[in-house]
Amino acid sequence: MNTLKIENISFKYRDDRELLSNINFQLNNNEVVGLFGDSGSGKSTLCKVMSGYLENYKGNVTLNNKPIEDGFNPVQLIFQHPEKVMNPRWNMKKILNESWMPDKKILDDFGIKKEWFKRYPSELSGGELQRFSILRSLNPKTKFIIADEITTMLDCVTQVQIWTSLLKIAKENEVGILVVSHDHNLLNRITDKIIYFNDLNG
Repeated sequence: MNTLKIENISFKYRDDRELLSNINFQLNNNEVVGLFGDSGSGKSTLCKVMSGYLENYKGNVTLNNKPIEDGFNPVQLIFQHPEKVMNPRWNMKKILNESWMPDKKILDDFGIKKEWFKRYPSELSGGELQRFSILRSLNPKTKFIIADEITTMLDCVTQVQIWTSLLKIAKENEVGILVVSHDHNLLNRITDKIIYFNDLNG
């Protein structure tokens, strides 16, 4: 079993109040955990700390009781707005291949069409881009996925398609998921348990 452990994490942006204060919890690879909290509460900042996007924090983030090594991060963060983390000058095939190249079965599971690979991020819808963003995160070396409000901007049908595919593939590959959302109904439907951010912070 793989375990992602967050110990005594505190963080503040420069000359600002402390946004994260002494946060502790752990995530196992055989579970889907929800993190519920209001918008602006600090959830996204915690996600960036956990996945290596922010470094100047206090405390420890460990995988199987060891610091996460440089190189490919086995803790992958999926953002709410995928277009902000994709190179607009690359076509979708190059963007996906930067991480890995999924087989046809996985592409079919996510409803990705062959003709999309020649297109650029500006030529795809939000739901289509998010499918690619999720696939990028599912590199075979990935142990945990942090999904930060990843379907908030999408219609209900697309939300269902994306979550069904992600949860299926994560289970098959024993990847743990932290689902970050302010949508309590969503968390009730797809997670094994819910953690309340305000209970963790401070």
